[in-house]
Amino acid sequence: MNYKQNIDKSHYGRIGDYIKLIDERNKGLRVQQLLGLSISKQFIPSVANIIGTDMENYKIIRKNQFACSTMQVRRDKKMPVALLQEVDEAIISQAYPIFEVKDETKLLPEYLMMWFTRSEFDREACFHAVGGVRGSLEWEDFENMQLPVPHIGKQREIVKEYNVIQNRIALNQQLIQKLEETAQAVYKQWFVEGIDLENLPEGWRVGVLNELCEYSSKRISVSDLNLDDYISTENMLQNKGGVVSANSLPSTGSVTNFDKGNILISNIRPYFKKIWLANFSGGCSNDVLCFVPKPNIPSLYLYQMLEKDNFFEYVMSGSKGTKMPRGDKKWIMNFLTVIPSTELLDRFSTLISTIQHRISLKKQENQKLTELKDLLLSKLATIEN
Repeated sequence: MNYKQNIDKSHYGRIGDYIKLIDERNKGLRVQQLLGLSISKQFIPSVANIIGTDMENYKIIRKNQFACSTMQVRRDKKMPVALLQEVDEAIISQAYPIFEVKDETKLLPEYLMMWFTRSEFDREACFHAVGGVRGSLEWEDFENMQLPVPHIGKQREIVKEYNVIQNRIALNQQLIQKLEETAQAVYKQWFVEGIDLENLPEGWRVGVLNELCEYSSKRISVSDLNLDDYISTENMLQNKGGVVSANSLPSTGSVTNFDKGNILISNIRPYFKKIWLANFSGGCSNDVLCFVPKPNIPSLYLYQMLEKDNFFEYVMSGSKGTKMPRGDKKWIMNFLTVIPSTELLDRFSTLISTIQHRISLKKQENQKLTELKDLLLSKLATIEN
């Protein structure tokens, strides 16, 4: 694997020349906030069981310092690394190396984090990882990896441009969340609160999911698809985040055909809650379930039902496999639900359609912004001093 590929590396520097390890322990239990490190390169609230644990041995991490994991890089195809910016200090497991930039007049921590965010960085880290399936990255190999180091003014310009995109994405995401909470509140008020299974309103009944929808049986040739209308579990976003453009297409054959208004759910690791209400037609892989609403069922109502946590919990309860659980298609269609009257379903669809349209527009905007952000990251390798 060749990482040079005609790139001028005269202004590149060795990562190890710009960083230093930090090992400050939590003596006296002065710091209480405990963080974990996710594979998506973010700090998260720790879910570790710390009962009986000596918290004095945990490491303190301060603002503008990094935490990383060099374990299992080859297996996960990523090196988890994150820059602390949200709080002034926290503690983290002693298993994670902590490091900081030696001289911020030469290298900005935010610029370095941008470099770590690149998919090309993860590929190189994976290339250097050793030790078989659970290959780890040796610290010396990490330090020997290189990055472009333009003058500090150029770094500030790049970081500023990147942050403008990031902030716009975050703002859109906040609006999406508020709109989704509004739709969920209406759904809950109309179809959940005060509903007694023993005494349902007139025209309502108890049923199962297969009375509301079916799996798509249509096929489409891969030759009729492109990266923008092909959906696989890899380009579906976690936690109901929608979809992004695919990185590749299957080599030959055909895949499941989906239409606008169908609901797609990743059937691998259902706990990731990857779900999308299609706003265009295309094709999806066999690892993605395509739910087609029956003629009298509004797609917006079906989506509101399927995106609930209790549905994903139900899918997990019938899933097969441990390392990579997969939902059971027959089990899923037996999901128990209340089926309201047709008149109420139509009223709900009319009310929610405007909200759903705004959500769709904001998600499309964030998809374009994410592509722009990725383009900016990809150009770091060729940035001039």
